Amino acid sequence: MRYLPYLTVDVRVQPLTQGILKVSVDVSCDFEWNDLYHGSVEAWWMWVENENAMYHAEHVLLHKAQRLDVIQCTFHVPMFQGSTPDYTLRLLSDRWVGVDSCHPIQIPDATDKAPDPVYYTPLLRLHPLPVSALKQPAFEELYSSFSFFNPIQTQLFHTMYHTDGNVLLGAPTGSGKTIVAELAMLRLWNVQERHNIVVYVAPLKALARERVKDWTRKFERTMGKKVVELTGDTTVEARVLKQASIIVTTPEKWDLVTRTIHATSFVHMVRLVLLDEVHLLGEDRGPVLEAIVSRMRMLRQAIRLVGLSTALANALDVGKWLGIADPAHGIFNFRASVRPIAMDVHIQGFAGRHYCPRMTAMNKPTYHAIQSHSPTKPVLVFVSSRSQTRLTAMALISFAALAGTPKQFLWEDEDIMATWVDQVRDPALRDTLHFGIGLHHADREIVEELFLNNKIQVVLCTSTLAWGVNLPAHLVVVKGTEFYDPKHGRYTDYPMSDLLQMIGRAGRPQFDTSGVACVLVQDIKQNFIKRFIYEPLPVESSLHLHLDNTLNAEIANGTVKSVADAVKYLSWTFLFQRVQKNSAYYQIDTTVEDFFKKLVSSILQRLVQARCCTLAKGVVQPTALGKIASAQYLECRSVQHLHDALNGLADDKVSTFSLIRIVCGCVEFAQLPIRPQEERLIVSLAQQCRFRERTWKWDTHSSQLKCLLLVQMHLGQVPLPSSDFWNDLRLVLDHLPRILGAMMDLAALIGRPSVVLAINQLSQGVLYGYWPHAQSWWQLPHVTSDELASFPEEFDGSIDQVKRALPRRLSDKQRQECLAVVDKMPQVSWTTTTSGNNQVQVHIQVHNSKLQSIITNRWTKPRPHLLYLLVVGDDGQLLALLHLPYRKTIERSLPSGVKNYTIQVVSNCSMVHVVKTAK
Repeated sequence: MRYLPYLTVDVRVQPLTQGILKVSVDVSCDFEWNDLYHGSVEAWWMWVENENAMYHAEHVLLHKAQRLDVIQCTFHVPMFQGSTPDYTLRLLSDRWVGVDSCHPIQIPDATDKAPDPVYYTPLLRLHPLPVSALKQPAFEELYSSFSFFNPIQTQLFHTMYHTDGNVLLGAPTGSGKTIVAELAMLRLWNVQERHNIVVYVAPLKALARERVKDWTRKFERTMGKKVVELTGDTTVEARVLKQASIIVTTPEKWDLVTRTIHATSFVHMVRLVLLDEVHLLGEDRGPVLEAIVSRMRMLRQAIRLVGLSTALANALDVGKWLGIADPAHGIFNFRASVRPIAMDVHIQGFAGRHYCPRMTAMNKPTYHAIQSHSPTKPVLVFVSSRSQTRLTAMALISFAALAGTPKQFLWEDEDIMATWVDQVRDPALRDTLHFGIGLHHADREIVEELFLNNKIQVVLCTSTLAWGVNLPAHLVVVKGTEFYDPKHGRYTDYPMSDLLQMIGRAGRPQFDTSGVACVLVQDIKQNFIKRFIYEPLPVESSLHLHLDNTLNAEIANGTVKSVADAVKYLSWTFLFQRVQKNSAYYQIDTTVEDFFKKLVSSILQRLVQARCCTLAKGVVQPTALGKIASAQYLECRSVQHLHDALNGLADDKVSTFSLIRIVCGCVEFAQLPIRPQEERLIVSLAQQCRFRERTWKWDTHSSQLKCLLLVQMHLGQVPLPSSDFWNDLRLVLDHLPRILGAMMDLAALIGRPSVVLAINQLSQGVLYGYWPHAQSWWQLPHVTSDELASFPEEFDGSIDQVKRALPRRLSDKQRQECLAVVDKMPQVSWTTTTSGNNQVQVHIQVHNSKLQSIITNRWTKPRPHLLYLLVVGDDGQLLALLHLPYRKTIERSLPSGVKNYTIQVVSNCSMVHVVKTAK
C-alpha cells in the first residue's frame, strides 16, 4: 500500500473579483517512491467540476527529484452572480487504476460582498498643450523633438507641474507616462530653494539602466543634474548619493539603503519619489516596494510620491496607500482605449497539451501575422526562452524560403550586412542576421542598432526585453503565454503585467498611427486572457507572506519598539487597505484588528525563535543577529543558520570546504533552479569537484548541492557547462558578498579571530576566482601557478620586491600590467597612542586612498575597498572587529580595560596581512 501514489492536497480559494476565483492547490507525496513502480515521473489529471460542467483541467507531473517538495498549482475559475458554485477538485492518476481523490472547494462567504466599482478617469477633450507652456527655455529644450504634449500629458500637466500633491497615474504602456513623471521633476527644480533629491524606483535593473542612459543624456549633460545608478550592479558612497540630483534604483537596493538608522537624515533630502510599474505590487517584488513606500511615508510626511502603472481595478486603494486624500485631483486611472497609438489585438488559441508541439504549431501563424499585419514595418516576436528564439528564427527563414523570398526580412545590402556579421560572436545570430532576423539575447547592442536603423525587420526576444529596452515595433507577436519555471519544474503562465508590457510595445510613437499585437495562446486560456487584457485584475498585497524580514528591519532601525508599534507600522501598508476591502482573499475569519494582532504576534514569535529580537511585556528589542540580518539584507533564518553552524564548527574543522558548505545552506539558495536536463550533469560534476563527500549531506538533486558545485567551479576557474549554469552562478555571486559579510560579523560576535580571517580569505577568493589557500599572488596576470611558488609569502609594500619575483619570460607590457595590479593593493601604515586614561588610539594612514573600488576578471561588479581592524586579547579571543572606510586617514579608539592587544589590519581585496602588538 505504501507504494500507491496517493497525494496530500491543500486547497485555498481567494476571490479576485466578484466573477473570478483564484484557486491555489498544494500537492505533496503521500507514498514511498520506488523506481521499480514509479520510474522517474508520475502524472495526474487535475480538474475542477460540479454537476453541470468541468471548469478547469490540467496535467500535473511530479518528478522524482520533487518527491519531497510541495508542488504548487494556481488557476482561475468563474463565479456566477446570484449563486455560490459547488465546486469539487479531483485528482486522478494517469497510470494507476483507482488512484483518485475528490476535494470539495469551500467558497468564502465574503465573496458575496459586492466590490467597489472600478474608478476610471475620463479623457477630457482638451486642446493639446504646447511645450512652451513650461515657460522655461531650458525645460522646453528638453522636448524639442515634439511641439505638443499628448492628451494624457496635457490633462495631467497642471497637477504635475503646478502642484505638489501625490499622484497615481494608471495608463496603458506607450501613453507617455515617463514624461508625466519628468514634469514632477521639473516642478521640483523650478521651486526648490536648496538641494533636493529625486528617487526613481524601477522594478528591474534593465529598466533602471535604460532610465540612467536616457536621463544622463537629457538632464545631466544639458542641465547639470547628476544622475546616479544605485542597483545591485553598482556601489555608491553615501557622499555621492547626497550630492546626486536623481537616484535611479531598484526596490531591493533602496530598501537596503533606507532601513539603517543613519538613513533618516538622508531620506529627509528626498523630496520626490517616482514609483514605476506600481501594479507589480501583487507580484514577487511587491512586498519590498510596499515596505519602502510605507517606510518613507513614516520617516518623512512632506515627500511627494508619484506612482506610474497600467490601469488598475482598485486604483482608489493604491491611491489611499500612497497618501492621496482627494482622488479627483490625485488619481488618474485611464482605460486601455485612451492609448495615444491605437492598437488592434488578435488572440488566437491553439490546442495541445504538450508545450513543444504547441510552440511548433505557432510558427506558421507567426509568419502569416507578419505577412498580414506588418509586411514592411518592424516586428518584435516574444518567446519564452533563448532556445525558442533560435527555433522560431529558423522556422521563419524556412517559411520565407518556401515563399520564394528568403531575404524578405533583410533591409540592408548583403555586403554591408556581412561586415556587421563579422562583429558578431554568437553563431546562431551570425546565421539569422543574413536573413534579417535578430536574436536579442546575443550581441544585443548590435541587434538593437540594426533594428532601430531599419536594417533588419524582425527581432526575436524573451519577455525581459519588454521591460528593459525601449524597442517599439509596429507589430508584436507573443508566441505563447507560458515559460518554464525551474523553481517549480513546470511551465507557468506569464504574469498579466508582463503580457501587457509585451503587447504595449506595439505601435511606434512619431511613426505609427496604430499598432498590432497578436497573442498566440493555448486554447483553454484564450477567454481568460481576452477578458483581462482590457479589464484589469485588482492588485492584492502579499506582504503578509514576507513580513518577517521587513518587520525585523524596522525593529533593527528602531522604528518598531513594541507590539503596538508593529501594528501601527502595518497601518501604513497597502496590505492594511486591501484587508478591509477583500478579507476573503486573506483568509480572515475574525475582525481586521484581530487579524493584524495575530499576524504581528506570530511574526514576533518566529523572530524570537530565530534570535533576531527579544520580546518581553510587549516591548521589542533587536539582537545582534537581527541587526546583522537587516544590515546585510539576509533572511532571518539564514543568519540563524550561519550563527548555529559557526558556533558548532570546531577550530580544527575550519576549512574552505566547511565554510562553503555553511554558506550553501542559506535560505537564499533554496530556490536555485534545477532543470530536468541538469540532474545527471550535476551528479557528474559532483564527482569531478575538488572537494567531494562520500556521503552528501543533501539530496543529490538539491539546490544546495548545485550551489556547492557552482562555488567550487568559480573558485577553480572551471568552465561552466551551459549558459544556464552561468546565469545561476551570477545569482549565487549576487548573494555571496552579503552572506560572507554576515559570517564575518557573526564570527566576531562569537569571538573567533581565526574564523574571521578564514572567511575574509574565502571572500577574497570569490573576488579573484581562486582557492583562498592558494598562493596569495594568484591575482597577478600572466603568472603560472608553478611560478607563484617563488613569490614571497608576505608583501612588504615594495614594488622592487615584486619586480625581483616576476618571471623573466614576461614582456615589458605584461610586467607593467602585473605592477599595476600590485599598485592597487591596499598600502596601509599606522601608529598607536595611549591617552592619560589608558585609552588606545589607532591612527591609520592609507597611501593609495583614491582606489575606492576594484574590478577583477572574475568579478565584474565594482567592490569597494574596505579595511578590517581586528583586536585580539591575550587569551586569543576577538575583542572587536572594526569596519573601516578606505580613506586617507582613519582614527579609531580601541576597547579599554585590557592591557595587551594584538592589532591586525586586513583588506577585503588583498591577501596582505600585517600584525602589530600594542602594550
